[in-house]
Amino acid sequence: MKSISLTLLAASLAAAGVAQANEGMWMPKQLPQIAKDLRATGLAIDPNKLQDLTTFPMGAVVSLGGCTASFVSPQGLVVTNHHCAYGSIQYNSKPERDLIKNGFYAATLADELPAAPGSRVLVTVDMKDVTAQVLNAKTLALAGKARTDAIEAAEKSIVAACEADKGHRCNVYPFFGGLQYQLIKQLEIRDVRLVHAPADMVGRFGGDTDNWMWPRHTGDYSFYRAYVGPDGKPADYSKDNKPYQPKYHLKIASTPLNDGDFVMVTGYPGRTNRHRLPREVDFTFGWEQKAVVAAMGESIDLIKAETAGRRDAEIKMAARMQGLNNYYKNRQGQQASYDGSDILARKTAAFDQLKAWVNADAKRKERYGADIAATDSLLGEREAIAKAEYLLGFSTPSMLGSARQLYQLAQERTKPDAERKSGYQDRDLARLRAGLQQLDRRYDEQTDKRLVAHFLAKYLAQPAGTLNAALLNAWGLKAGQDEASIRARLDVVYAASKLADTATRMGWLDKDVAAFKASDDAFIKMAVALYEDDRAREDRDKELAGKLQKAYAGTQQAMIDFHASRGEVVYPDANSTLRISFGKVQGRDHGGADGTAWTPFTTLRGIVEKAKGPGQPGSDEFNAPAEQLAAIKAKQYGNYYVKSLDSVPVNFLATLDTTGGNSGSPVLNKNAELVGLLFDGTLDAVISDWDYNPKNVRSIVLDARYMLWQMSVVDKATRVLQEMGVK
Repeated sequence: MKSISLTLLAASLAAAGVAQANEGMWMPKQLPQIAKDLRATGLAIDPNKLQDLTTFPMGAVVSLGGCTASFVSPQGLVVTNHHCAYGSIQYNSKPERDLIKNGFYAATLADELPAAPGSRVLVTVDMKDVTAQVLNAKTLALAGKARTDAIEAAEKSIVAACEADKGHRCNVYPFFGGLQYQLIKQLEIRDVRLVHAPADMVGRFGGDTDNWMWPRHTGDYSFYRAYVGPDGKPADYSKDNKPYQPKYHLKIASTPLNDGDFVMVTGYPGRTNRHRLPREVDFTFGWEQKAVVAAMGESIDLIKAETAGRRDAEIKMAARMQGLNNYYKNRQGQQASYDGSDILARKTAAFDQLKAWVNADAKRKERYGADIAATDSLLGEREAIAKAEYLLGFSTPSMLGSARQLYQLAQERTKPDAERKSGYQDRDLARLRAGLQQLDRRYDEQTDKRLVAHFLAKYLAQPAGTLNAALLNAWGLKAGQDEASIRARLDVVYAASKLADTATRMGWLDKDVAAFKASDDAFIKMAVALYEDDRAREDRDKELAGKLQKAYAGTQQAMIDFHASRGEVVYPDANSTLRISFGKVQGRDHGGADGTAWTPFTTLRGIVEKAKGPGQPGSDEFNAPAEQLAAIKAKQYGNYYVKSLDSVPVNFLATLDTTGGNSGSPVLNKNAELVGLLFDGTLDAVISDWDYNPKNVRSIVLDARYMLWQMSVVDKATRVLQEMGVK
């Protein structure tokens, strides 16, 4: 059967739906449908083994909640990207012990450091369809907020039953715009510790300049360890805990990786949008993304300015800056690829084909026609809300956000647990606590205040009739105020709150509604004042979401049925659930005016060539450690020399279909052995989240041989290497 995504449909019926090489982020249960393609591309093991999440190799792949990782030893050693562990590196860093700059290596188990609060290793143990439970006959008869509430209630009930098996975290995920629902059950390991991270200018070599670029020379790896209680079950951090013993772990490849070899990636890709409708594409690239990218660029500049010369502030804001810079450049790349392209025209033509198929048959028109028409109108309502409120997220003080969260928790606690809003049930308390604790090392008042003043001024500059009156009243501000007068008001409010003190902030976790209403803390008072308006806007959004869920799901069903009528299989958009992609090690034509070719491997020579002397532009992003440069110049290649490259391979390109969330994913060879860690894509191909182009799509992978070379020759991480079985 042919595999497609909606974006592949050309205007011509003859071209529509043709499978593209290596496209698809496939659900494990779909693998039998592509087994032939897997074997033809080079997979040596039985493709059916990849369906079972509890056996090798899938049982070795884990989620970190936003990134992917994998077990690489029988003692719970976990490898992921440096940028995925960056939050824990940052959290444990201070000017006098700068782990960001210098890296970290635990010589013994006792030296391993607790990861940032809230860090988790999630091992998927089961995945099953629960659509019939979520969308039962009663729920299908509902509309608007009632439908949204019924879906949430069903999800909570399913999750509660699943989590009766203690130590597990369960979640219900929608597929195809809420057409289908899957229950994912994961063992939740709560004691996670930092084991080893290279120096910043190994793990982040090239910085923002090289981010999303090729050729690349980045050692994007770090190691965690998962710990459990003495009884072998998940437990909170304790010195008495012991390393978790996974049933399966990955082994380093026993044969060299070469150009053209089969590779596959297993991981938790975050989100793609290939099945989005033309109206959504037009709104995203015509307005929303431009507005958000501009705001992010301003945020980056403001944070740089406010933290300059204050190393502790730089460290506190480092994790936020990493995320901002990554997202900012990615979205710029998407926009550049979209502008001047025919993506919207092709999307529109494909959608017109779908509607023509629906309208060609009276039964199909009756089944799908109303949903397709309603979807367009409802998307218009959602767009209007987004335009009016997008600046609110940028202009909310960190401590006001915490105060709102704390007050809602107090309100939700007045209800039985099953009736509380998702995110505020007993199962969520540990995560709420961890998020509030993280602010201890991720909050700088001076920077926060500058950001809020800037974006509040932009918000208040909008037409007065579009502004949120409750918010203005709570702040004591009015439309049109300039940044200077806003800053004066902020100085008063910030000074009248003690939430920036960690002990004070954490103390509010256990207070009741009456305590909040009696408080004279400025941000607490604002949270109380805004509560009713926050709930009103939440109810508005639920009403719209319920209507849209019905219409959108019906539209997606029409799309699936249309392709099924043509013998085509549709994979769902990525949604942070376990997926598999496959391809080959392969370079590409750069596509520039000179037709420069991108070779599939980079080498240690590139690190030396990029390393710049003090004072040169960009030197802070290419300041490779002296010990590393010395080892390269002395040609101390250890066991990782590749004759054809006359060096050690550093990074490689592969035709793997991936996106954010795949960061840290293990890249495996034909025998399911570890050959690298996926960490990036190329800037001209990040549009693949919306529109897959096989000519451009390449994933950038850290070659495991470079990681092992750095660990053995430069960092002398002997204990970790021996544990991984590396001689």
